[in-house]
Amino acid sequence: MTALSGIRVVELAGLAPGPFGCMMLADLGADVVRVDRPGGSGMPPGPLDRNRRTVTIDLKTPAGVGELLSLTERADVLVEGYRPGVAERLGFGPAVCFERNPGLVYARMTGWGQEGPLAARAGHDIDYIALAGALEPLGRAGERPHAPLNLLGDFAGGGMLLAVGVLAALVERSRSGRGQVVDAAMVDGSALLTTFLHGLIDSGLWHGGRGANMLDGGAPFYDTYETSDGGFMAVGAIEPAFYQALLTGLGLGDQELPSPYEETGWPVLRSTFEARFRTRTRDEWTSIFAGLDACVAPVLTPAEAPAHPHNRERRAFVDVSGLTQPAPAPRFGRTPAKDPQPPAEATVTQVLDGWTLK
Repeated sequence: MTALSGIRVVELAGLAPGPFGCMMLADLGADVVRVDRPGGSGMPPGPLDRNRRTVTIDLKTPAGVGELLSLTERADVLVEGYRPGVAERLGFGPAVCFERNPGLVYARMTGWGQEGPLAARAGHDIDYIALAGALEPLGRAGERPHAPLNLLGDFAGGGMLLAVGVLAALVERSRSGRGQVVDAAMVDGSALLTTFLHGLIDSGLWHGGRGANMLDGGAPFYDTYETSDGGFMAVGAIEPAFYQALLTGLGLGDQELPSPYEETGWPVLRSTFEARFRTRTRDEWTSIFAGLDACVAPVLTPAEAPAHPHNRERRAFVDVSGLTQPAPAPRFGRTPAKDPQPPAEATVTQVLDGWTLK
């Protein structure tokens, strides 16, 4: 048994956030069936596709819509990522699905949400985090905002929010017996991720301006530093004990330096740390700080991360058909997730034969 054993999910194929949310549900044991359009999605297969069975249905035909409704009749969850109104126009909106299955959790993954002035507009991760206030603080002082890949909008504020919404709706259904719509919008999720930042602003601990605050690279004790071989070390020595350990590791414990908690001294500290980190390679600094609790770590590439001893021992990465990828998370003590499997082709009939009517 896994945490979501017995939960059936129908996923209408999409890009990035929806597949990531469904990947999380599948990782935790849900039986996820992805509905592809004829000809496929046009995207090469990848880690987001794992732990799925895939069926092909033409949702632009009455017969195809009928097949989809037969699946949703026996499912716990339907996930779709169309623009608002498209599913209704094609004939499988929430009202139609609830008539067949009142307990269905109907999860909708969009950028702007189901209503609002921008609901029908196109967008991408960078647009959603921009309007959510999550993009403006990111970047170096004096430079333009810089998007952190598409991690905030698509995956954290999108797919992960979708998975949380689905799980909450399933818990509520266990009490009421009724399904409901989950409106997961990336702009909402991206805004939610800035909750702590709003608290810092309100308390006067965030002064505004990129690269000028404690957690955005403004503080010399919370930043990255280049090493002699072109690598980088990440420093997060905020608390006094960790800061003292940082100085010890750098060989600066006996030097007179400005207080780290007075911003006027930050330029001197930064230049001192920069010069010292450039005297050794990344691996040499890693070895030095291995014995110090200083909140200092090497900046690994995605290709290097699976080989780190900590990640190896925890099996934080797994191999799926020759492709190394992150393992399911979080961990469960009694119902652990199984090792991911590559996607498999199926037919609607095969799925229906295996899914008894709920």
